[in-house]
This record gives sequence, structure tokens and C-alpha cells, in this order.
Amino acid sequence: MTDNHLDGRELRHRTPQERLALGRAARAAVPRSSHAEFAPGPKRPDPLEIIEKQSASRLPDLVPIRYGRMSESPFRFYRGAAAIMASDLADTPRTGFRTQLCGDAHMLNFRMLASPERRLMFDINDFDETLPGPWEWDVKRLAASLVIAGRLNGFSTTERAAIVRATVRSYRENMRAFAGLGNMAVWYAQFDEEWVRARFGGELSTRQRDRWGQAVAKARSRDTLQAFAKLTSVIDGERRITPDPPLVTPLQDLLPDDRRDELEQQIRRLIERYGKTLQSDRRFLLEQYRLADMARKVVGVGSVGTRCWIVLLLGRDDEDPLFLQAKEADESVLAAHVGGTAYPTQGERVVSGQRLMQATSDILLGWERVEGIDGRQRDFYVRQLRDWKGVPVAEDMVPRGMRTFGALCGATLARAHARSGDRIAIAAYLGGGDVFDRALETFAERYADQNEQDHQALVDAVGAGRLPAESG
Repeated sequence: MTDNHLDGRELRHRTPQERLALGRAARAAVPRSSHAEFAPGPKRPDPLEIIEKQSASRLPDLVPIRYGRMSESPFRFYRGAAAIMASDLADTPRTGFRTQLCGDAHMLNFRMLASPERRLMFDINDFDETLPGPWEWDVKRLAASLVIAGRLNGFSTTERAAIVRATVRSYRENMRAFAGLGNMAVWYAQFDEEWVRARFGGELSTRQRDRWGQAVAKARSRDTLQAFAKLTSVIDGERRITPDPPLVTPLQDLLPDDRRDELEQQIRRLIERYGKTLQSDRRFLLEQYRLADMARKVVGVGSVGTRCWIVLLLGRDDEDPLFLQAKEADESVLAAHVGGTAYPTQGERVVSGQRLMQATSDILLGWERVEGIDGRQRDFYVRQLRDWKGVPVAEDMVPRGMRTFGALCGATLARAHARSGDRIAIAAYLGGGDVFDRALETFAERYADQNEQDHQALVDAVGAGRLPAESG
């Protein structure tokens, strides 16, 4: 590990030649082949203790659902184990060059999203763990996720290796391309649906191109109106969120009347005050809606047990909906290893990291801190519940399709890192050969082995009654 700890801002006034030299010099201190290393020592923290520590601050009645989901497969376990991997990555080699990290860059956190201009974009989606940190960590989490998903699908070692190499090569080559661009060109770079089809369509079979077309159409249909039809119904003449416990629980079914009224007022204040973090024109838009109903929603795998509210707002009439999601923002799992956030609240940390890494972000993305009915202050970030989201299905991918998808993720991650990190130094470190690619091929397999052991430990703990688990 070097002692540079340099991010893009610290290097911004150095010449390209100086930044190039720094990148190349880092190869001596941290050989690219060293990134293959992963050998946890006897002092490695107990992974179950890490998970239980997270669960201690979560809603107790939802924690068994979290354990149930993580128990289902090594891949689902991995999706909920960002804190475990952050602890493991802290002891791996790193160059000292920092970027804004997603913090949980597994393959299913890359998907199609809507831009404010109503274009379908491919980008990173989840930023609950975002913080500045070593660029290598995001790349390693992405690479390992592909191996774990490939094992679940029965891919051979050779097929998994090809997927990882294609992914990391794409990251490396795109970072080198961004290193040659000016700052504004990097900032304006974005991968829309047409770019993705032109760049990667030739690598897909006819059947896979048909599937891509179906995925695009499905993404466009996953909007507020679709959520409105799926999640609501007319009850006693009023539009309400339909109960689906324990996954969706309307506020009126969650608490006694006196506590429910208090919580409802707090959520109303949350939505009203969060609007102040939006641009003035977007705040004006939000103010045209009235709050109609709210419910608690269980989301994701790693996020299960955090407080998450879906809020139904109505505009011109009862058929003009807007669904917002207010999700609790806790300290990033990276904080213990890279330092805490510079922002006053965790919600602002999430929103600022998302805006920095994404090419375009939800126009209603904002944050707020509120006091809960238990008297504790909690941070939230707010966004639209659905806005043209196309979610990949790893289990449906064949090796060729996952290889192409991995390459797209690698390019997207390089673009996100190039916005905040020193793209010239990182590109110079990576170079034109495949040394780093092959190192991560080895790392990803080794970490997949560790992940399987950790998953089995969870399964055993559930079977022994140490941890409660429920399906959901």
C-alpha cells in the first residue's frame, strides 16, 4: 500500500505528465499482480458478528427476513454482505489513489434508469454505502459478484475467468480512454440505451438481442403509473396503498392510533422539509402534489430492516400519482476503514455521492434528518420509487451474456470513477496489458470461496437457532 491517498481534487493542478508519472510509479510500490491476493488471517472478524452488529440498529421484526434472504444462496448472501467485504478489502493492496466509491458495486447494482430528459440510461443504481476510497475496492466487489453469480448458474472456471477478464479489461480500457479527454468531456459522458446497443449489440446472439429489447421495453413500463396500479387500490372511495404484509404495511396497520398519528406527522414533515434540498423548479413541482397515503416497505437484501417508507402523493386528480421512497441512511460500511463523511448528515452523503457518480440523477433526489417516534434522530434520502428501472436477472444469463453485461458494468464504473478520481494516474497504473485483469480473475475466485464459507456459516447459525430466519 502506498501513502499517497490522493483523490482527483488533490491532483487537479498537477500536469498530465506528473499524474502519469505518479500512476506508473505506483506499480513499483503496489505491483498490479499483487491484487490477486486474498488470504484472510486468524484475526479476521467473525462475519456473523458483523451482520449481527448491523442488525442491532434495525427493525427487529424485519431482521429475520434479512437473514432468510441472505440464507437463500451465496449470491444473495453476498448482496447483503457489503460490510463483511469492506472489512476484508481493508487489508488488500491499494495504490492510494481515491475516487468516490459506490461501496456496493455488485453486478445487480448496475441497471437501466430514466434521465430527466426521459431517455433510458445505463448506470449505477445503489449508493447507500458511497464514500471516497480506494478505486480498487469497487472493481473487486464487481468482479467477485460475477464469479459468485457464475457459480450459481453452473458456469465453468474457464467461463467465469473470461467474464471477469472482460469486465476488468473494459474498466481499464475505458479509464485509459477517459484519461485522454478533457474534464467537461468526461463529465458529459453518458451511456444511453442507443449507445449500449451500438457498442455491445454485436457481441450478443440474436436471442440475446431480443432479450435486450424486451428488457428495454420492460424498463420503460416500470414507472410511477405501473407502481400505482400494482401497489394501490380504492378503499372506501379513496386511493390507498394495498397491504402486503410484511413486505408492504400501510401506516394504519402498523401502529395503534395514537402512535400512528405521531408517526404520520413526522413522515409528512420529512416530505415537506426534504423538498428544500431540491432545485427550486423541482421543489415547485413537488409542492403541486398532496400526500395521500404512506406505508413501510421491505427493500433489497442488505437493506432489509432499515426504515423505508413509500409515500403516495396525488397531483391534478386521483389518477395523477407520484410515489416517493424515503429510505434510512446509516453510516457507510466503508467508514470504519476510510473515515467518515464530510457531510453533516448521512442522507446528504448518499445524495452527493450519487450525483457525483451518476451521469444523470432522479430530479426528486434529496435528503432530510428527522426525529423518530422513539426520540432518536435519523437520516433519510428520498427519491422516486420507480422511474423506468430495468433490473438485470443474473440467473437468466448465459456465459456470453454475462460477459457482455460485465463489460458494460466495467465501462460504467470507469466513467463514474473518472469523474471524481485521478483518471490519468489510475489509467497509467493499469497500463495497456492485462496484468491487472488476470490478478482480479484470481482474486474474484478466492473471494467467492470465502463468500461460500461465510454463507454456510449463516446457514448453520440459522439451522442451530442462533439467528432467526423467515422467508419474504
